[in-house]
Amino acid sequence: MKINFKYIPVYIAVILSIGIFIGGFLNFSSQNRFLVTNNSKAKLNKLIDFIDNEYVDELDTDSIVNRTVDNILSQLDPHSVYIPPSEQVVAAENMKGDFVGIGVRFYVYKDTVAVIQPLENGPSAKAGIKSGDRILYADGARLFGRKLANDSLSARLKGEEGSEVVLTVYRKSEKRKIEFKLKRGIVPLQSIDVALLLNSSTAYIKINRFAETTYEEFKSNLLRLKKQGAQSLLIDLRDNGGGYMEEAIAIADELLPDKQLIVFTKNKNGRIEKTYATKKGAFEKGKLFVLINENSASASEILAGAIQDNDRGTIVGRRSFGKGLVQREMDFADGSAVRLTVARYYTPTGRSIQKPYFKGTEQYFKESELRFKNGELYDKDSIKVADSLKFKTPKGKIVYGGGGIVPDVFVPLEFENADEAAVYIMESGILGNFVFEQLDKKRNTFKGLSFEQFLKKMNATDVYYSTFEKFISKHIHGIQLGKSKSVVKRYINAEFARQLYDNKAYYDVVLKHDKMIKTILNKK
Repeated sequence: MKINFKYIPVYIAVILSIGIFIGGFLNFSSQNRFLVTNNSKAKLNKLIDFIDNEYVDELDTDSIVNRTVDNILSQLDPHSVYIPPSEQVVAAENMKGDFVGIGVRFYVYKDTVAVIQPLENGPSAKAGIKSGDRILYADGARLFGRKLANDSLSARLKGEEGSEVVLTVYRKSEKRKIEFKLKRGIVPLQSIDVALLLNSSTAYIKINRFAETTYEEFKSNLLRLKKQGAQSLLIDLRDNGGGYMEEAIAIADELLPDKQLIVFTKNKNGRIEKTYATKKGAFEKGKLFVLINENSASASEILAGAIQDNDRGTIVGRRSFGKGLVQREMDFADGSAVRLTVARYYTPTGRSIQKPYFKGTEQYFKESELRFKNGELYDKDSIKVADSLKFKTPKGKIVYGGGGIVPDVFVPLEFENADEAAVYIMESGILGNFVFEQLDKKRNTFKGLSFEQFLKKMNATDVYYSTFEKFISKHIHGIQLGKSKSVVKRYINAEFARQLYDNKAYYDVVLKHDKMIKTILNKK
C-alpha cells in the first residue's frame, strides 16, 4: 500500500540529494560548486511550482517528488535508495530487534487470517491461541473475506505496548469460536535463529541478520555453549544480507586478538578510518569456521573478511554477494528515509569486495543468476578473478577482491540440475504456506507424536514431496526441482518440524545432512 507523504520533507531530500550528487562527481572549485548546486535547486523548485500551479490535469505532486528522488538516487549506486514511510516502519522494526504486537506468525488462507504459529512466550501463546486457529475479528473489526493486505492486517494486530485487543478466533479442531482478550506486548525478532552443539565440542550459531541486538544475542549464546563444552565454533552467515556493520565488528572483536585490524573505510575525501580488535574476546582461540553463500552480503562479508584476512579461521561455502559499500541513513518527518552510500569498506589486507555496478541496478542484482548459469555454484574453477585483485594474508594465503569473499573451502550447491528459483523456494514462505495447508487438513495425525516418532513417520513416506511438486506447479509455473528429492524432502520435513514443535526442531532436521556442516565435521 502506497502512502503519500508531505511535500516539504521530500522536497528537501531532493535538494540535498542533488547537492550530494553534484558535489561528489564534479571537480569544480568550492565557489563554482555552490553556484551550480543553487542553480539546480532553483531549477527544480521552479519546475515543481510551475507544474503544481499550472498543469491542466489533476496531479499528485507528491508522486512526482517520489519519482524525482528515485531517479536521482538511481544515478548513483544500487544501494543508495529512497524508502517510503510504510517500508521504513517495517525495516526499522526488523533492525531494532523487536516490535509491539500479539506475537503470531500468520498466513492469509482462503481470505482468512490463519495462525501458522504463535511465537514462543508472546501474548498470543500466553493467552492460549494455537496453530491452525483463524482470527475472525479484532476489536469487532472483521478480518475475513475482505482481501486485506498483510500490512493492513499487521496494523490492526499491532498497537501500543500494554493496550488490550479482543480477538474472536475460530478453532477448527474443536469447531467453535473462542474470544480472547489479551494485551499487546514486546515481541522479540531474534537475529540468532539457533545456537546449539553439533556434537560434544562443536558449537553452531546461525545469524540471520545484523540488527541492534545481534551482538548481545551472539555473546550470550556463545558463552552458554562454551559452558556446555564447545571448543570449536561454526558461524553460519548463509543468506544473511547484512545490517549494522557495528554489530559485525563487535562479533569479530570477540574472535580476534587485541589490536588486529577488523576493517577500514574510506570516504569520498580519502579519509580512512580503521577499526581494531580490542580487549580479550570470548573466543580468540579454538577452531573457527564461517559459512557463507551467494546471499551473504555487507556486514556478513565484513565479518568473514576479517576472519579470513587475519588467518583466524576457515571460510566455507560459496562466493559471497559482493557488497563493499557503507550507507548512512537520512530520516524525514513523514517517516520516509534516504540511504546514501558514504564510504567503501576494505578488509584487513586492503581488499574491496564490492562487485561492479556499472551495468545498472537491474543487472547488478541479477548477477547471482549468472553465477547459477555459468556453473559457479557447482564448480569453484568457474570463479574468475583478475590477478590484480589477489592479496596475501600475513601467513601467505591468497585471498581475492573485486566481487565477494571467495571461500577457503568450496562446497557446491546441493540441488542438482534444478532451477535457481527452486533452490530458494526451499527456505521461502511458500514452503511454509504449503506445510500449513497440509497440517490444516490432518493436524490430528501428528498429535501426541514424540520428535523421534515424527521423524520416522515423515521419512517413511514420499506423499508430501509429491504433493509439494503439484503445489509448486500450480502456484509457480515452470519450476523444476531437479534431481534433488532428498534435499527437498529434508526441507519439507524441517518445516513440518518447525510448525509442529519449534525453530530448534527445524534445524535439527536441516543440519543433520547439511553438506557444508558435514564438510567441516569431516575436516576436523
